[in-house]
Amino acid sequence: MNRKPILLTLAFALITILSHAQNAILKGQVTTADNQPLEFVNVGIKGQSKGATTDRYGRYEIKNVEAGTYTVFASFVGLEKQEASITISAGETATLNFSVKESSTDLSEVVVTDFSSNRFYSDSSFTVGKLPLRDLENPQVYHSISGRLLREQVATSMNDAMKNATGVTRLWESTGRGGDGAEYYSMRGFSIQPTLVNGMPNVNNSALDPANIETIDVVKGPSGTLFGSAVISYGGLINITTKKPFDLFKGEVGFITGSFGMNRLTADVNVPLSEATAIRVNTAYQSQNTFQDAGNRSSFFIAPSFKFQASERLTFLINTEFLEAQSVNAPMIFLNRNATLKFDNIAPFRANYERSFTGNDLSIRNPSYGIQAQAFYKLNPNWTSQTVISRSSTKTSGYYHYLFDAGDGDSFTRFISDRNGQTHTTDIQQNFIGDFTIGQFRNRMIVGLDYYDQSIFNGSTGWVANGSVKLSDGSDSGVLTRAGVDDLLRNSFEGNSTGKSTVISAYISDVINLRSNLSVLASLRADRFEGKTDYWIEEEVQSQTALSPKLGVVYQPIEDKVSVFANYMNGFVNVAPRTVANVDGSNPRLQAFDPEQANQFEFGVKANLLDDRLAATASYYDIRVKNRLINDPDNINNTLQAGEVESKGFEFSLIASPAEGLSVIAGYSNNSAKVTKDNPVNGYLGLRPEEAGPEELINFWTSYSIPTGSLKGFGIGFGGNAASEHLTLNRSNGTFTIPAYQVFNAAISYTSSQYLLAFKVNNLSNEYYFSGWSTVTSQNLRNVALSFNYRF
Repeated sequence: MNRKPILLTLAFALITILSHAQNAILKGQVTTADNQPLEFVNVGIKGQSKGATTDRYGRYEIKNVEAGTYTVFASFVGLEKQEASITISAGETATLNFSVKESSTDLSEVVVTDFSSNRFYSDSSFTVGKLPLRDLENPQVYHSISGRLLREQVATSMNDAMKNATGVTRLWESTGRGGDGAEYYSMRGFSIQPTLVNGMPNVNNSALDPANIETIDVVKGPSGTLFGSAVISYGGLINITTKKPFDLFKGEVGFITGSFGMNRLTADVNVPLSEATAIRVNTAYQSQNTFQDAGNRSSFFIAPSFKFQASERLTFLINTEFLEAQSVNAPMIFLNRNATLKFDNIAPFRANYERSFTGNDLSIRNPSYGIQAQAFYKLNPNWTSQTVISRSSTKTSGYYHYLFDAGDGDSFTRFISDRNGQTHTTDIQQNFIGDFTIGQFRNRMIVGLDYYDQSIFNGSTGWVANGSVKLSDGSDSGVLTRAGVDDLLRNSFEGNSTGKSTVISAYISDVINLRSNLSVLASLRADRFEGKTDYWIEEEVQSQTALSPKLGVVYQPIEDKVSVFANYMNGFVNVAPRTVANVDGSNPRLQAFDPEQANQFEFGVKANLLDDRLAATASYYDIRVKNRLINDPDNINNTLQAGEVESKGFEFSLIASPAEGLSVIAGYSNNSAKVTKDNPVNGYLGLRPEEAGPEELINFWTSYSIPTGSLKGFGIGFGGNAASEHLTLNRSNGTFTIPAYQVFNAAISYTSSQYLLAFKVNNLSNEYYFSGWSTVTSQNLRNVALSFNYRF
């Protein structure tokens, strides 16, 4: 046997092993400017084929590097390539770190993941308190829903996004009608619409598009002190923070296709025009039918934004949004509010679950427009000036109809109108924001002035009966064609009318740090309200002035980790004058009223533990509303300001990353609400308000993405929402209960530095469930969506 080849092979292997043993290892980490690890960065040695890609912790390792001096580069899509020189000795383990100049906030649209922290948690939101306060320092409860989460969940609507908010559920879908056509949600026992963009009023009569959403801030409790009364609810407010331009060339295009003819195309492109200017454009086109036998929606959305840094002290930011939407909406099915209710179970509505009772010819258009121009000027190291001008316009043009209970336990009469109206809002705000020390006490203060103007124009047809619907056999005798409806409405006209309201406000808010772990907040707002409509004679127009205070205290028993907080908050609604008279009709006169007031007391605890891996909030609140108008039980011609409502409850929310690659979002709320003072004739005394929604709500979403190995980037997600029974009609003439429900969703995905592919199934069990607000509305059946995004 010839042993020579064997010996040569063994010798070569030994030399190779010894050679590798003498080679070095190069390792390090790539981080952002705020020290957050950056994943998927390519790190290589110039002139050689050796290289590596950073992991979720931003770490890389290149083995078997020969001794010598090298130029090492770090590159990533959309980032400027960085280079550094290093000399490596034989056998050593050398370390070379890179830090890009951008922060993790600047790179929010890039795959920046830090699994030592909590990727769906936002520690602070300037909009919530109009001051730079961390969550633990803020005595108010809020939840921020990130755009990153919405992409993972393949969210294509505002309702999809709001399912992540603790204690929030939708009451009404968008109707498109003028004045209040946007979706309605219930929060802490009160109805609310999303009416704020970047903290400024932005009224919309249609469903919002999520393409330009950076975060959704769901702020809990009556927040009239900082935001006024025109656009908030006693339960809180919903604010959308939009995407902003930044200093990198970057873009993303996406496509979603799915059930019921869903097709959605999106694009997000950011272009630096110079060192001082950048422009960003977000756009989306979407078309989709419904799960019912008729109904659809198509929309085109575009949102250009512009940033100009005129100097080190002065920055301008302009955000615009244009939405052109057209939809065919199923009519709301209203239960009888006046006569004895004849329905006592959900079965008749379930039998017609997939019936729309509309025609695809009966559409409504909702073009909307919004613009915000902001100027930030650094007056000195302690004070900054913020000047904001905001303008929004929304229109309604087309058919709106609803079905009203005929009182026989089976049929509903359809009423239809061709709606034509506009709503314009203008808001001008001047804020001075300070961060300064008086003695040993740090102060963070805002002093602001606000001018808000809203005008509503209406020139619609009247309401005409158009057949009836019977649930027993699903029959519909109405005319559901455009030509036929136009014939019915030919001689009907409501007349032209206008409404105008103006609010001039001044406010101040100060957070004082008495100690590093103890702070107090004191705020006050003064509002001067003026309003006028065509229906009032001139002397009926009276002004109102309201004061809205806010107080809070935060104590951190474990500094920067656990805080205990309490707050008192106020909200209000201006009440228009009414004509009253004596019981016999004599002495008619105009009666002025004080603003309706809501006062909240709340206490709770916030935690941010395990290096940001776990963020949790638990709170108990008590909201009392007073000064509601009621009919005088002793005088049919008189109105008293004596109604009261109480809403109290408990909320718990959790956003956590308990293990590498694993994220959890969960929330639970329990709300108890009732009318405590009212004229018994009105039929609400002692009952839960219909706008309060279900008493109990649960939301959760958990996802796991494989962090290492050959399957790195693959992920799965599972979650859902549950609600207890909901008393959609609850008054003396009857109560109708919408059953409790549990809906589950699931997703699988693959993520890389440039690609995101996701497949989502909503309503896995094909649950039949309903929502409503004195109405009964079928919700979406099982549907799927396939999403593909490409980043460049």
